[in-house]
Amino acid sequence: MVGGKRYVRFFEELTIDDVPLVGGKNASLGEMYRELRPEGVKIPNGFAITAQAYHYLLEQNGADKALRQTLDGLDPTDVEDLARRGAQARSIIYGAPLPDDLRQQMLDGYHRLLEEYGKELSLAIRSSATAEDLPTASFAGQQDTYLNIKGEAEYLDACKRCFASLFTDRAIHYRVDQGFDHFAVGLSVGVMKMVRSDLASSGVMFSLDTETGFQDVVFISGAYGLGENVVQGAVDPDEFYVHKPTFEKGYRAVLRRTRGSKKIKMIYASGRTREPVLNIPTSPEERSRFCISDEDVLKLADAAIKIEKHYSQKAGQHRPMDMEWAKDGIDGELYVVQARPETVASQKKGTVLKEYRLTEKPGTVLVNGRSVGTGIASGPARVIVHAEELSEFKEGEVLVSDTTTPDWEPVMKNAAAIVTNRGGRTCHAAIVSRELGKPAVVGADHATAVIKTGDLVTVSCAEGDIGRVYAGEISFEIVETDLENMPRPVTDIMVNLGNPELAFKTRFLPNDGVGLARMEFIINEYIKVHPMALLHPEKIGDEQERAEVAKLTRQYDSPAQFFIQRLSEGVGTIAAAFYPKPVVVRMSDFKTNEYASLMGGRWFEPDEANPMIGFRGASRYTHPAYAEGFELECAAMKRVRDDMGLTNVKLMIPFCRRVEEGQDVLDLMAKQGLNRGKNDLEIYVMCEIPNNVILIDEFAKLFDGFSIGSNDLTQLTLGVDRDSSIVAFDFDERDPGVKQMIRLAVEGAKRNGSHSGICGQAPSDYPEIAEFLVELGIDSISLIPDTVIKTTKHVLDVEKRIGRTT
Repeated sequence: MVGGKRYVRFFEELTIDDVPLVGGKNASLGEMYRELRPEGVKIPNGFAITAQAYHYLLEQNGADKALRQTLDGLDPTDVEDLARRGAQARSIIYGAPLPDDLRQQMLDGYHRLLEEYGKELSLAIRSSATAEDLPTASFAGQQDTYLNIKGEAEYLDACKRCFASLFTDRAIHYRVDQGFDHFAVGLSVGVMKMVRSDLASSGVMFSLDTETGFQDVVFISGAYGLGENVVQGAVDPDEFYVHKPTFEKGYRAVLRRTRGSKKIKMIYASGRTREPVLNIPTSPEERSRFCISDEDVLKLADAAIKIEKHYSQKAGQHRPMDMEWAKDGIDGELYVVQARPETVASQKKGTVLKEYRLTEKPGTVLVNGRSVGTGIASGPARVIVHAEELSEFKEGEVLVSDTTTPDWEPVMKNAAAIVTNRGGRTCHAAIVSRELGKPAVVGADHATAVIKTGDLVTVSCAEGDIGRVYAGEISFEIVETDLENMPRPVTDIMVNLGNPELAFKTRFLPNDGVGLARMEFIINEYIKVHPMALLHPEKIGDEQERAEVAKLTRQYDSPAQFFIQRLSEGVGTIAAAFYPKPVVVRMSDFKTNEYASLMGGRWFEPDEANPMIGFRGASRYTHPAYAEGFELECAAMKRVRDDMGLTNVKLMIPFCRRVEEGQDVLDLMAKQGLNRGKNDLEIYVMCEIPNNVILIDEFAKLFDGFSIGSNDLTQLTLGVDRDSSIVAFDFDERDPGVKQMIRLAVEGAKRNGSHSGICGQAPSDYPEIAEFLVELGIDSISLIPDTVIKTTKHVLDVEKRIGRTT
């Protein structure tokens, strides 16, 4: 060693404080290897070639001066000039011979790993810049990675290529944007045992939701084979969520999952090819199932929580983390191969709520995929098929491509929005879009075929997990609300919500929980099949329809399990988003015509002249025609509360005509394990039939609370079919008779010490109804999300005027 300098440090010698020496990636691997392996977090062994080695290489070859001359006067916005200078800079470094002492130390480290893992060892060679993975800026993906490297010659060559990749076009541009001096940044090379995920699966995970910044979940994505496809967005991955608060209480359940197409996987190349890895198509069977088991998901979540806790304690503040994982197909173990601070969602400051809303009804949906961010943008499309076409891109256009790579970032910065055929919400396009604050729709499949250059399009990510690209320019608004000094009213302000995709976003509204979680939306969107058709597919009279049901459920233990899992995860997502605030879940309230429209439904539903007052609500639950279906609903809700630990869920029975009917339903629920009072379970009843008001003292003996359904109560008080357009002029929740019914309901609930709330449309539509309810002293008002801020302000004014303080 010259001057006794050590240029190779094994992970066991490193901590997170060694970022200046080995870069963020390697320092983090060392920290985890030392501190978290004893806690069961598996890290492959390896070592770092220090940034001092990089500077020593430049000094010994006089390359520093040549690099400065090459980059002097660079205009990073000139794509062609950037490419020319970047190539020249990389050539200077790659062409510099390794000093003998450095070369020997690098070989000594390699031989030590060979001794530990055997002659079949293959390596992952990763770049680790000394300015990367900081809490406020992620340099991830700016430098190169080399996989499945074997033998001394390949190893040394890959390390030199890593050193040179400090001057990739994307890295140069990124440093300029972030205000970093090119020559104040060094590059360390990470050398580690390659996890054989080519035989299994791999991916990334975050200790928060990347779209909303919701910090109570672990978000995991994965696909078959080596992880580069997930990181680069070359594949549409599987996605999973785990709820941290209930996980830490000992509950072990996947909160939510989405199966990606996973059309390709990266594996080791066989024989001596130019590239050590290659992509091959996945089989239909692989695409139809998830790439990891629930047990794997929960192990990864456990590791993510431990990693986040460790780094938060180290930093003295909460620090959400961005991690990469890989499953070894030989030993079956799950390994964490990288961890760094999350740098986008966790950096959002202030208490200003920014909401994007379409203000006109959109027309044709050209494509849809997974939304990134919550914004909306319009502009002319620019379809880029080959990287050579990037120079044609104009500022303000919508970039449409198969996928993106880090080399595209200078152009992405100028895009109004981004749309890709491939990729999940942790792919390169998604990560960069979040960092740039631009809406993106990824995994849109045939976007480059459907959308043409010059087409005017609107990209909307404001409608939940599904991002949509609409034809034409659709007007929208941005509503900003400063929540910092907004007081909370005495009256609980809750939200009506059915779509789990909007739950994490909606929970940031000032609220006291969910007053109405609609089960129907989840059944319609995520299950699509009539419950009885799942239990008795032999009664489906259409062979094609029967085959479709079988296809939907084939990856589950049984059709019943399909229903239970899908419904429980939909409700669970809403409950987790607002946990530990109460979430009132209404059991299914489809009408017969709506049930009949579900897959297989027409074979189980009667044809009614007036479904609004027909076979619906409580009357269905104990009836032989649907009792088995209701038992599935109960099994799903039991799973939410008992297995997922979301005991903030309260249940609510709709359209309960008679007291005896209510008792029968409660008895059936108890038989299914949903006993009122057990494990703090509360069961409400909708107050939407005049008989509920007239006999409220009797209903109060059975139920814990009442939620006024103003739509049905108006319908039945005024005798107006709310589905009929011809008498719509007679439907008015503000009618004195309807208001008198509401008054009697609130007073009756108070008299019996029961909760009183309203979840109907009236207070969302009419400020005077909200005012009337506050004056009555109702306990809670549940609103559609768009009206929460406005109505909260109005309620505060009313409470101040009438002096309501408790």
